[in-house]
Amino acid sequence: MVGALAFEDEVAFAASIEPLLPVGFRLAYAMLRSRADAEDVVQEAAMKAWQKRRSFRAGAEPRPWFLAIVANECRMAWRRRSRHPVGDLPRDVAVATEPGEEAGQLRRALSRLGRKDRLALVLRYYLDLPTDEVARTLGVSPAAARVRIHRALARLRPQFEVTADE
Repeated sequence: MVGALAFEDEVAFAASIEPLLPVGFRLAYAMLRSRADAEDVVQEAAMKAWQKRRSFRAGAEPRPWFLAIVANECRMAWRRRSRHPVGDLPRDVAVATEPGEEAGQLRRALSRLGRKDRLALVLRYYLDLPTDEVARTLGVSPAAARVRIHRALARLRPQFEVTADE
């Protein structure tokens, strides 16, 4: 009977986490700017989520819980990368885009932001999470999440200058 319960638990876990893997990858890729690192982070996050599945509160939303694990794994990967910077790209590396292209300008501006600012903006605008989910993912109150997003936008604006073509 215990084995059947564990299997049901495994199936329920897989069913709740599997749809979140693409969102987790998008978050990791936006934070780390490396496909291989993002894949590693999501795999590590899924394993950690499995190990911590008993800490998940029944009835809570799994997306903010899982994305918080992904964000933490991104921080850990960033630390490992900073200890071993050989072959690492500089923070302000230019994204391969046409000069003047708004998307490229935005990516370059985002790459110059600090990790916390980039994380808040990626969660809110790239993953399109409501502020409440951003707050739960960051482990802060909704008001604190709004302030983080607002401050990150204020830091981004001077770096992202769009000129109108005339």
